[in-house]
Amino acid sequence: MTGQVFTRAFSPPFSPSAFIYQLEALGVRSLPIALLTATFAGLVISLQFGFFLARFGVQYTVGRVVVLTLFRELSPVLIALTVGARVGSGIAAELGSMTVTEQVDAIRALGADPLRKLVVPRVLACFVLGPALTILADVIGMLAGALVVNAQYGIGFNLFFKGALDVILMSDFLSGVFKGFVFGGIIGIVGCFKGLTVQNGTEGVGRATTETVAITSVTVCLADFFITKLTLSL
Repeated sequence: MTGQVFTRAFSPPFSPSAFIYQLEALGVRSLPIALLTATFAGLVISLQFGFFLARFGVQYTVGRVVVLTLFRELSPVLIALTVGARVGSGIAAELGSMTVTEQVDAIRALGADPLRKLVVPRVLACFVLGPALTILADVIGMLAGALVVNAQYGIGFNLFFKGALDVILMSDFLSGVFKGFVFGGIIGIVGCFKGLTVQNGTEGVGRATTETVAITSVTVCLADFFITKLTLSL
């Protein structure tokens, strides 16, 4: 299915309106959970690292550690696990309902391609949303981290951001963005596949939704390991 989706995605006819609709349905409506996840990730990681670095009297370096952790690892993974659970399960439930009510078969009977009409817009939207929400999480998490270390340890914003900018490289930023791109594709493809292969009626829809969350979570963690190993070796 993945190969067929990519073949159809780059061959006419195209449907930009369906793609834009999925961006709004899957992305804009996921902003609240993405913002909350990024905020609390930045708060907790800054509080933890600030506490332990203060033991060695180097709490002024907390900005470097926080930004590297967020950019390379926490932002893409946490966004994929939280937003991905919402998006993937939603896709599986929606397509699964269409499958058991024979709407997908009706699309085929009318001469249309279900993959082009239903799957391609959702998968492309997920590929775009993954890196977009990761970048948003980077910014929000960094701001939240700066606020908490300023309030808790008296570290100024200038010192926090200067330390972050001194150590961060473009490769660190791009590593997280690339992870977001891959994770987004995993979420979209797994959700669509489980939705289109639902069996046993409405009971199967619930099972497919649960399996989508489990499979995407495990696959994201597995992919994260290999992508990290790859990017560190470059």
